[in-house]
Amino acid sequence: MALRRVLSSLRPGIPRLAPLSTAPAAREESAAGPGPGPVPGPGRGSAEAVRPQVPAVDFGNTQEAYRSRRTWELARSLLVLRLCAWPALLARHEQLLYVARKLLGERLFNKLMKMTFYGHFVAGEDQESIQPLIRHNRAFGVGTILDYGVEEDLSPEEAEHREMESCTSAAERDGSGTNKWEKQYEAHQAFRDRRNGVISAHTYFYANEAKCDSHMETLLRCIQALGAASDDGFLAIKLTLLGRPQFLLQFSDVLTKWRRFFHQMAAEQGQAGLPAMDTKLEVAVLQESVAKMGIASRAEIEDWFAAETLGMSGTVDLLDWSSFVDGRTKLAKHLLVPNAQTGQLEPLLSRFAEEEELQMMRMLQRMDVLAKKATEMGVRLMVDAEQTYFQPAISRLALEMQRRFNVERPLIFNTHQCYLKDAYDNVTLDMELARREGWCFGAKLVRGAYMAQERARAAEIGCEDPINPTYEATNAMYHRCLDYVLEELKHNAKAEVMVATHNEDSVHFTLRRMEELCLHPTDHQVYFGQLLGMCDQISFPLGQAGYPAYKYVPYGPVMDVLPYLSRRALENSSLMKGARRERQLLWLELLRRLRTGSFFHRPA
Repeated sequence: MALRRVLSSLRPGIPRLAPLSTAPAAREESAAGPGPGPVPGPGRGSAEAVRPQVPAVDFGNTQEAYRSRRTWELARSLLVLRLCAWPALLARHEQLLYVARKLLGERLFNKLMKMTFYGHFVAGEDQESIQPLIRHNRAFGVGTILDYGVEEDLSPEEAEHREMESCTSAAERDGSGTNKWEKQYEAHQAFRDRRNGVISAHTYFYANEAKCDSHMETLLRCIQALGAASDDGFLAIKLTLLGRPQFLLQFSDVLTKWRRFFHQMAAEQGQAGLPAMDTKLEVAVLQESVAKMGIASRAEIEDWFAAETLGMSGTVDLLDWSSFVDGRTKLAKHLLVPNAQTGQLEPLLSRFAEEEELQMMRMLQRMDVLAKKATEMGVRLMVDAEQTYFQPAISRLALEMQRRFNVERPLIFNTHQCYLKDAYDNVTLDMELARREGWCFGAKLVRGAYMAQERARAAEIGCEDPINPTYEATNAMYHRCLDYVLEELKHNAKAEVMVATHNEDSVHFTLRRMEELCLHPTDHQVYFGQLLGMCDQISFPLGQAGYPAYKYVPYGPVMDVLPYLSRRALENSSLMKGARRERQLLWLELLRRLRTGSFFHRPA
């Protein structure tokens, strides 16, 4: 079947899973004892006592926070952030931009944007023009996460047409085929324009394979430019930029059904509601359940769940279970799950049309080309999270790339959205898989960018809301996931995490836990990330204190990044508390420079 062939091509030689070993005591023994344990990171071991003391970080010290900025840049920031807080302006900003373009003409309009919103939020128009900003920030301790900010300015009608065309098969559109996908993994009429309700993430609509190849070539040039300008930069990528989203929808459906089937059998064994890594099926009971389905002989079933496949534990956990969804196991061709509507067993892996299978392979090939180029240039790839109906497939493909390329250090980072109810399970599963298979864990933790859209969609189609019920619950989930990862970093010098947040409380939490766990900034295991044009009072004090701090740096021609600029303005308006504090700090720094005669400050 198509999905099995795709997964088989991704992983020609993945080691078998080792027995589960998540207890802290076992991890500490492994890290300290003989054998192929984690290699001590920079400054670890006997040198720990001589590492430089970490300076205190003060996010209220405006002189340090804005030392890299000229006074006119502070004034522009203050103007832009103030305009972003003006509700009447934001309500009509698209009409105002349209009128300004008509009245001024494209050349003058571009100049106006570069003096204001574009100049504040965007690094430049092409790979050459962004180099000065990358080097300038690097001189003040802040690295770069390059972000290709170009989006097509599609009308709602055109966006909706493209979405429906790219998220359904040819057979479904012409009525010759039946749709067996669950409703949360189908394209729905009410949500055909994925931009609606999303204010802080790029949205790409599939046009054709040639356009995806063009995007790949652009990202290759980004990697080349970033590698030339930075020693340790990141490139952010979205998989919906690289291929047809129908594959992501259908593969997500497959992965979710198979995971749900595991939890159904766990419930039959009295393990309902346990955390993912604590849920273990007894092999003997599992074999009996599968035998009752009548899909194979008992001898075949015993061979599927042999000790050489699962280890000697006598149990099957979710990682073992997930490993069956590929071509390495004899069980794969028999994968059946109960249909929730009919109660009948159905094949889990469905057949794609020949052209759709080719489109899957091309997406994977583009990912492979980018990862090899990134390895060559010393650039890391950060796979951005997207909507929940795409995310299981995106996370699985990112994981497959991590297996291949995260050998000596994390080259591929996956993104975990902590506003999701299952965020902690996803983080712990990825961490345990990296530990068992011996590759380097790399993750970016964010709160999430699709909350309003996800909630509205779940309510419309009658599915469970995947989002945590309150902002406080999301904060608690973020800190729970982060704390788990930081604990692992203490014992594993090759694991790394990007703390991507504008929330000062979360940054303070991270700094405190790093101190308690003796994670030194020079170990380069914990990174911090904020958007260009936002929260300089966090990024630059961290960078100047020696912490690995990064800015998300978008670039692209003025007219092509207008959709991005619109969302940046809206996002600032939605983060009123943080934006208000930032404006206050900018005012304080302007007044300080006036009082001290440093109004013409030149960064040095």
